[in-house]
Amino acid sequence: MPMNENMVQDIVQEVLARMQIQEAPSGKHGIFKDMNEAIEAAKSAEKIVKKMSMDQREKIISIIRKKICENAETMARMGVEETGMGNVGDKILKHRLVAEKTPGTEDITTTAWSGDRGLTLIEMGPFGVIGAITPCTNPSETILCNTIGMLAGGNTVVFNPHPAAMKTSIFAINLLNEASLEGGGPDNIACTVEKPTLDTSNIMMKHKDIPLIAATGGPGVVTAVLSSGKRGIGAGAGNPPALVDETADIKKAAQDIVNGCVFDNNLPCIAEKEIVAVSPVVDELIHYMVTEQGCYLASKEEQDALTAVVLAGGRLNRKCVGRDAKTLLSMIGVNVPSNIRCITFEGPKEHPLIAKELMMPILGVVRAKDFDDAVEQAVWLEQGNRHSAHIHSKNIDNITKYAKAIDTAILVKNAPSYAALGFGGEGYCTFTIASRTGEGLTSASTFTKRRRCVMSDSLCIR
Repeated sequence: MPMNENMVQDIVQEVLARMQIQEAPSGKHGIFKDMNEAIEAAKSAEKIVKKMSMDQREKIISIIRKKICENAETMARMGVEETGMGNVGDKILKHRLVAEKTPGTEDITTTAWSGDRGLTLIEMGPFGVIGAITPCTNPSETILCNTIGMLAGGNTVVFNPHPAAMKTSIFAINLLNEASLEGGGPDNIACTVEKPTLDTSNIMMKHKDIPLIAATGGPGVVTAVLSSGKRGIGAGAGNPPALVDETADIKKAAQDIVNGCVFDNNLPCIAEKEIVAVSPVVDELIHYMVTEQGCYLASKEEQDALTAVVLAGGRLNRKCVGRDAKTLLSMIGVNVPSNIRCITFEGPKEHPLIAKELMMPILGVVRAKDFDDAVEQAVWLEQGNRHSAHIHSKNIDNITKYAKAIDTAILVKNAPSYAALGFGGEGYCTFTIASRTGEGLTSASTFTKRRRCVMSDSLCIR
């Protein structure tokens, strides 16, 4: 078959990429002892990536997707074993979701205007080397999802992962670089340090070669990023309320809410953290939750005991985060069957197990006198995070009123929370939901900058 100019350029780029491979000193791809070294390696890789065609980037992304599926169980088990949070089965599903539904280069588009005065284009260009901070709740999932999007946009990335998930994070970063090398790309498209700390994070945020920082984590992390003086994408905390009104299918609402709440032991930031229901349906809702959905109805004494354990000294007990309901109940001396998967009770919105984001399968129910009262209480509970919320209703006017009042990046109607990530719902997957800085569900286009190219009085053939 005759070779055209594009084919020749592709071959040249592949050869150049292989010639410029930089092996990390630790023997694992992309892992360095020093943050400055990691950034320098990512910068060298970025010089190659920005010259690669979209087809070349997509080839590497395809290999990444394949490797994620092949290693989904391994990373799921590593995550649970290292952090003690979540469960293997749900983490496998999350990794497969990343592989199948994270947007690639198809998300990079061009806008054009053509008229009497010529042609104008808006194109999405790379930032360069992106700095990223990732959590221990979804460590490998966030790293993999971020890198697919960042690479699709023509960037490389340096991660400062949560120290509690370092082994899992290193495995994911090594996988990404192996995929790049197999696809003819450079090593070090994703880099990190052997021992991430607050100091390494500060070096990354202040480094002159990092123009953009993406942070996925708690409010403190996001605040630090937004105070860095650089462009920041902040994916912070949420406390998503699920509202249920009189028109809802109450039996289905109970099933959907509990399924969303217990998924990966409530670690996803979008997961249902509490329920606000109008008074006429509260008893029926709790009945279905307890009799059909594996919820344990906690007494006042048990609620107090749980509060003392999971909010020891008024602060979130990290040893309880991401644990299953049976384990949490055992911590207060309550033994339950293995089919118990959630803890529920009725209480006021100010109850500490309701008002505080726990990331545990504890689901308090707040009684509202009517729909307007339910909206007011749900808005209070969401705490202005503008992250995620859920509603179960067949009344379009109620859904609309709630959507305007809650003003969140995600609003799921009549489905479990994970439908927002494309699992049982339409749309793409992401594990960085930038509610605080307004990007919402991030994707490849999020990690690009817009550039306008104007050709005056030419290239108009009408």
